[in-house]
Amino acid sequence: MTESRLAAVKVVLYETQDPVNLGGVIRAMKNMGVLDLRLVRPVKYDETRLQQIAHDTRDIVARIQHFETVDDALADCVKVFAFSGRRRASRWPMHTPRSMVDDVFEAIADGPVALMFGREDHGLPSEAIDRAHAVVTIPTTEHFSLNIAQAALVGMYELHVAAGDLTRRLGKPRKATAPPTSAESERTFADVESALRALAYFKTRNPELIMRSIRSLVFRAAPDARELTMLRTASIEVLRTIEREKRGLLRALDIDETTVPSGLLQSVQPSAAVPTSAATPSAESPE
Repeated sequence: MTESRLAAVKVVLYETQDPVNLGGVIRAMKNMGVLDLRLVRPVKYDETRLQQIAHDTRDIVARIQHFETVDDALADCVKVFAFSGRRRASRWPMHTPRSMVDDVFEAIADGPVALMFGREDHGLPSEAIDRAHAVVTIPTTEHFSLNIAQAALVGMYELHVAAGDLTRRLGKPRKATAPPTSAESERTFADVESALRALAYFKTRNPELIMRSIRSLVFRAAPDARELTMLRTASIEVLRTIEREKRGLLRALDIDETTVPSGLLQSVQPSAAVPTSAATPSAESPE
């Protein structure tokens, strides 16, 4: 069934402002076979009213999940497609709803995939789009103001049609490990940023723009979880090396560490624990 093929697709709505639009998205999900809705700080709504707007959707309404942050809503997703009406200067992969289909079906073989939509008035903010692997725009006339439910319907329609026509079996991933989750990506970016700060790389550069470009670069490269861990552990080792060099210099100068201001010799800690099995990956990448 189409529904089973789309079970890994999650619709994420960022700060929805109108319960009517929320009901419209739920109706579209029911029609197109997508079952899971995740809401980030939505407007208050009444479940009974939602079911009046979108008839026979009790199953979807009962599965709605609420999140305080975009990171929490996307944490288990292996790929995120952000729907936006504005083109970005950064080199994000760009899709239409139709061209995203192949990437979606390739990704759902490995885990949940998110279709993310923004507020009715201003769409998705830059910090939310930063979490996406690709940006999806819907081709329209110069009057490009689509209702959020309409945009969601167009995106899910393309997936529904493709899923119904899908006859080939999806091959196994070519890489040795699964794609990283959004949470794993965010931990890596946090440690990369810490390493760059320790090197004073941002001294004459805009940190936000640099990190946005790094995100774009990493997402375009589509590393698997093992490859992303290599980038993270390299960043952590930069921090630890700087700390060792500072302590070595103090010993060479015969300076007691306890007399040095605490900020000069700050203990380095990664943003979260690194799995032991991935901390020292093999030098050779498997085919």
